[in-house]
Amino acid sequence: TVVILPDSRTDCRELPESQALYRRSVRGARSSGFAVDQVIFQKRLQQRLRKNPRFPNIIQEFISALEIYIEDPERFRNCLLPCVPSSSSQQDTNNVLCYSVREDGLNVPHLIINQLKWLDRIVDGKDLSSKLMQMVSVAPVEIQRDIITSLPEILEDSQHGDTAKELNGLLQQNTQLAVPILDALSSLNLSSALLSKVREAVMGTLSAVQLEDLPVVVKFVLHSISASGPNEVVCDLRKKLELEQCVLPAVLQASQSRMISKAVSGVPSCNNGQDSVALVLDVIKSAIRFQKTISEAWLKAIENVDESDDHKVVDLLVLFILYSTNANHSRRGAERVLKVKVRKGLIQESLLQKTFKGHAQVMRGYFPSILALAQGLLRSSDCCVVPFGGHMYKQAFTSFDSYCQQEVVGSLVTHACSGVSGEVDVALELLCELVSQGPAEMSQFTVFVKGILDYMDNLTSQQIRRLFHLLSHLAFGQEQHRGHIQDDMHIVIRKQLSSTAPKYKRIGIIGAVMMVGSMGACRNKPEGSQGGTLPKETHRQVMALLELVCSCSESSPEAAALYYDELANLLQTCKLDPLVQAWIGKSVLEDFQEDFVVDLGPFVFPASVMYNLDEDESQGGIAINLLPLMTQDQRVSPLCLSPFFRLLRLCEEVQHQGDLEEIDALLGCPLILTDMEVMEKVESLSKAAREFLCSLLFYTINWFREVVNAFCKLNDPEMKMKVVTRIQNITYLQSLLQTCLAATPGYTPPQANFDGESAEGMIPSSSIALPKKGKKGKDAGEISILICAIYRVSASLFDHPEKECEKVKEKDAKSAVSLSSYWPFFRELDVEALSVLQCGLLSRTLLDTELHSKLKEEVQLGPAELLFLLEDMWRKLDFSLASAPAKKAPFLKSKMDRAVGFAHLQQKNAKEIATCCMELLPTLCTHLENCHNHFQTLLSEHQGVVDAPGVDVKEQQLMCSAYQLLLQVLHTTFSWAGFSGPEHRALLKSALGVLAGRLKEDETDLTLDQLSRWEHAFEYLQNFRSTVPSLNTALCLTQLLIVLSQYGGSNHRTYREQISAHFLCQEWVTASGEKERGNKYNDALQTLLSIYLEHTDDVLKAVEEIAGEGVPELMNAAKNANSRSWPTLNRQTFLVYYKKVQSEKLLTWNLAVRDFHILINLVKMFDSRPVLTVCLKYGRLFLESFLKLGMPLLDYSFKKHKEDVQSLLKTFQLSTRQLHYMCGHSKIRQDTGLTNHVPALKKSLEQFVYRVKAMLTLNHCQEAFWLGNLKNRDLKGEEILSQRSQAVDEEEEESSQLQSEEEV
Repeated sequence: TVVILPDSRTDCRELPESQALYRRSVRGARSSGFAVDQVIFQKRLQQRLRKNPRFPNIIQEFISALEIYIEDPERFRNCLLPCVPSSSSQQDTNNVLCYSVREDGLNVPHLIINQLKWLDRIVDGKDLSSKLMQMVSVAPVEIQRDIITSLPEILEDSQHGDTAKELNGLLQQNTQLAVPILDALSSLNLSSALLSKVREAVMGTLSAVQLEDLPVVVKFVLHSISASGPNEVVCDLRKKLELEQCVLPAVLQASQSRMISKAVSGVPSCNNGQDSVALVLDVIKSAIRFQKTISEAWLKAIENVDESDDHKVVDLLVLFILYSTNANHSRRGAERVLKVKVRKGLIQESLLQKTFKGHAQVMRGYFPSILALAQGLLRSSDCCVVPFGGHMYKQAFTSFDSYCQQEVVGSLVTHACSGVSGEVDVALELLCELVSQGPAEMSQFTVFVKGILDYMDNLTSQQIRRLFHLLSHLAFGQEQHRGHIQDDMHIVIRKQLSSTAPKYKRIGIIGAVMMVGSMGACRNKPEGSQGGTLPKETHRQVMALLELVCSCSESSPEAAALYYDELANLLQTCKLDPLVQAWIGKSVLEDFQEDFVVDLGPFVFPASVMYNLDEDESQGGIAINLLPLMTQDQRVSPLCLSPFFRLLRLCEEVQHQGDLEEIDALLGCPLILTDMEVMEKVESLSKAAREFLCSLLFYTINWFREVVNAFCKLNDPEMKMKVVTRIQNITYLQSLLQTCLAATPGYTPPQANFDGESAEGMIPSSSIALPKKGKKGKDAGEISILICAIYRVSASLFDHPEKECEKVKEKDAKSAVSLSSYWPFFRELDVEALSVLQCGLLSRTLLDTELHSKLKEEVQLGPAELLFLLEDMWRKLDFSLASAPAKKAPFLKSKMDRAVGFAHLQQKNAKEIATCCMELLPTLCTHLENCHNHFQTLLSEHQGVVDAPGVDVKEQQLMCSAYQLLLQVLHTTFSWAGFSGPEHRALLKSALGVLAGRLKEDETDLTLDQLSRWEHAFEYLQNFRSTVPSLNTALCLTQLLIVLSQYGGSNHRTYREQISAHFLCQEWVTASGEKERGNKYNDALQTLLSIYLEHTDDVLKAVEEIAGEGVPELMNAAKNANSRSWPTLNRQTFLVYYKKVQSEKLLTWNLAVRDFHILINLVKMFDSRPVLTVCLKYGRLFLESFLKLGMPLLDYSFKKHKEDVQSLLKTFQLSTRQLHYMCGHSKIRQDTGLTNHVPALKKSLEQFVYRVKAMLTLNHCQEAFWLGNLKNRDLKGEEILSQRSQAVDEEEEESSQLQSEEEV
């Protein structure tokens, strides 16, 4: 406000009223004022100036007096105090004020700028803006900022555009003024073109902007986005927003963290980076919340990133913002995008770790969103995204405060108590990792983890192991002051061990062994200790706990066997204290020799010493005392033989660094059994005798399986020969067992895996045909009669597996029982046992009595042994690689736990199993080539006839099964979902390289890229199609090639069609000369036919070929003949073809009706006369074709595919209704060209209505049909009003409605 005072050099006599109106305060006052209102003063002063005779010269005199007056700094300051200047003298006054800027210690420029904001009217706005911009170019930075930020309030709207251009140029020159310039630009009224140009310039300077100015820049960019094109702006902003550069190096972070800890008050300067990032995210959050287009643009920008290296920290942060705000339902979209990115391997753990490490303070504000996302990922049915949810939990626990850690632990405990198998496994695994990484932090939340003990009834044995491993580490770790949880653990274990229920005793044994592993773990050796690393009190507690478990399990053979198995697993996975280890090893060795091993010599009862591989040591040798354990009342049960031996073997491995020389005699030592020739008359024996024989065979097979587990890793050729021989013994005994089981229905085998439910819960379905009247009893009289009968039958021994195989071939007995349903009753083979597949031809020289080498013994894997190992390998791969974790608890629990028999396998993760498969891949390829060469030689020798005379049928069946299993193993391996992740691509590339190298063995080029390796691998596998011996094997090869084609550059759709058609057009005959048939053959045929129809280019043409050529050929052929064009089509497989063709026809009609509906709806937009003519003409033709060809199909398909038929008719009804409206429209327009088509079309529409009624009547659901009158409407769907009064005379169309909620 300018205050005018009279001056000696001004003729104030001409302005007496002005002097009277102004009242001056005392000298030195900080304010000035008028006697009247300022507006009145301005008005009267203006009037006096205009009425003055010297007007307008008086104005210049007035200004001159003002200039003289404000030369005094104090007066000038007082003039700037709150008052309003006269508008008439404003222009000249502005000139004076703008030149009065000087450095005199006063904030005079700020006062001047502040006065300019309140001007009532600007006389020359252009001149004012020009002078202000000139001031900006020469003034100090602080004054520049004040001027720029005040521009929107000073300038008129007409000056905004020019000023914005000047500010834009200034921004390019000086980024220090970015904040005031952007603030001013945000308040200016700019055109869209100019705003876009300014925004582009601002985006160009984004990388040079100071960190503290970044939030203002981002805010301007986001707020200046128009509704028409946000995608490009957001995408460009995302590319240039480098939040990674806002993170200081680790050394600076450490030093600054020390500064923070020393700071008493205030916010240290080192937090400015994180504060700026937080402000940037707040700006983005605000824009997302209030602008739907921006939230969609961010999702689109993140979704369009195709490379993992291109993803940034800001992507994850924005996804968390989208999830937390849930603006415009963005939560679902953020979760979807995150899952897709994780599934494709584009967002990886490294990016998540970088985000948490660099921006933990910012991420803390989005902790609820992070926790909710982690919960959703962990509960996902997609196993590819579950690990990422676990990483989010771990990072949140390690990066946030104790409150967040408590929430993380609570959420994981909730997952662990959910009862969903896969969810529980991951949650327990995460809790174990958190305990191992931060035991001190986790010890605070022990009370939460203990709550899982209340839900142990729903946990599997493997989950119980992890739970007690977790609690034991919390209770008996290196940290002190954990006595309360130790006492709780002891109480729980003792309570479970003392229970009489087998389930709870099993939990007690598992928990006690896990406690021993934590308490007795090897530690740093204390001073003065005598060989041990544990304190005396801890050592005493470990010994007491082991003795307690041993005494509590003595009463039950199953409990004792479980104790041995659990202790063996502990020795395999944990390094115990040397004294504890020595005590276990000594007691186990002594007890095993006492309980199960006897010296060879005369026996008091009929028995046979069988399967002796050390014939030269028959004098003074040892034998496994199996038969006497079963026939006499002893304190040791044969049930404990295999578990006890496994524990003994692992004790020897630990104590002697893998050397088993002390117990290698057990590999070749015989067993005391009974003569197996009694199997020839097994059906004549009593039920108790048959069950006794079955149990004896189960025990013997399980002993041999554990022997193979123990000695399979030895490299000595003689030991390898014995291991292969033991596998031959297993295959022979399994054939005997099949015969015995077929004659013993209702038999329950002895339990072999003790960490699951009892044997009563795992009885195979094929064995429940006859009701059990009680437990199988071993009557002493019947057993003695059996032994005497066996003794009288034969006294010969079966020590040579070659003779055994010959007798099996001579018997040629057809067993009605498959051992695949009994696999839970066999001991688990270790993964290391699969290394026996690498054994080729093994031989050794036998010495005669004079030590001359006269005889050479050779042993190799035969078809039966190969099949045995491949079956076990495929079962392991199917459990570890092919099966996703169960995400939903079943309504009814199955009788058999799927995990039974895989306790050792569960100790390894999927990557370890896949790596093991890659090591065996060359061996598998060799066996696959051997099968290929076998059948190729067979076909060449017999001129392509598979069932030629002289062919060994049994050998052919074994080779065919081995061929199929090899392909199944490869298919399961390459189908592993882990290969889609980036962390396993190197493993996949290595596997493809192995297959590619088999194509040309002399090719040593290892520099091939993945695509080249894939092409060679694909070519290698497709060469096997010429020798596949059965349709099931052909299906396995086709599925393997389909899976392999997913890793290449092309989907090979044409080749899939060709190979499936090739197998469908091939006649499949067994080795016995019979055509393949049966349910398995039909299922394989249906799957292969589905693959063919799915990948053919023209489904209708393929269906027409089958129905038009194959079926007539079959009708004209003989009764048992095939179709000539399709040899797999015969009278037995006709139903398979017919079902598949019908389903394909129905699918085709669904697609056709949907397309027809789309074309009909286009008429609403393109309603020209030619389009209407075409629609009426060809719509009638389509309707007639549907009545002729489609309705008969619907008659047949309605019962089996009711939902599909309903959907088809509803979609078609919408089209017929629109055709009806077109007829009405044609009448209204009175166009002869259009109305000529109406009668025929209406006739077809009426036929369609009654044809649908006939179809429903045929399927006995005519009550679902009703008729209604359609109103005449035009193309837009609006009712034709002129027709209302003529409702009686008009021709109404009737339409059918299907009640979708009606149950048929």
